[in-house]
Amino acid sequence: METLKEVNEMCPVKNCQSHGPAVIPQEGHWDKVTKIEQISGFTHGCGMCAPQQGTCKLSLNVKNGIIEEALVETIGCSGMTQSAAMAAEILPGKTILEALNTDLVCDAINDAMKHLFLQIAYGRTQSAFSDNGLPVGSALDDLGKNRSSIIGTHFSTKAKGTRYLQTAEGYTTKLALDENNEIIGYEYVNLNNMMRLIRNGKDVKEAYTESIKTYGRYEDGIKFIDPRKE
Repeated sequence: METLKEVNEMCPVKNCQSHGPAVIPQEGHWDKVTKIEQISGFTHGCGMCAPQQGTCKLSLNVKNGIIEEALVETIGCSGMTQSAAMAAEILPGKTILEALNTDLVCDAINDAMKHLFLQIAYGRTQSAFSDNGLPVGSALDDLGKNRSSIIGTHFSTKAKGTRYLQTAEGYTTKLALDENNEIIGYEYVNLNNMMRLIRNGKDVKEAYTESIKTYGRYEDGIKFIDPRKE
């Protein structure tokens, strides 16, 4: 190790006693972490790409510094959705430090990894106060029984107001308006449920019909519009 002349000429001054790193909460314990393999936690991180065309939500389940589970959800960029497939293959089995220094193909996924690393390293995980953390497979709970990301898409203009295109329940087909032209409910198709029925042998039209539901005071609507056309 090279030392500058200016430093070599300084007189030694004893440092105060070091008490090591501050303790962090992780998986029901308070630990002083000094090594990567001492870090555990389940948490999420969000990031966006350089031109800000897309966003990624990354969920990792880390046990003893090793990524045991990864869920990569992306929106807004077609290329990023393909990159997510590669990242999902890259992440499991790596330490969180390796993952931080690995090219995860897409800027947004790399950005999400950076934010997620900070939460894990500072003990700010979802499982920080859960004894033994969360089991591997917990990320699937975020997807629900249909194993699909929950996506909301809502478009609005000052001149024409709001259009619900996709809600937590599914693909919006109609909006119900009252006498003031305000939205009071909507009709939707639960696409995930429809695909499940079709895969189980249900006729496509029957599956579609069974998957149509309404929300709010839909039946009280004075006017019904297609949010994508009207």
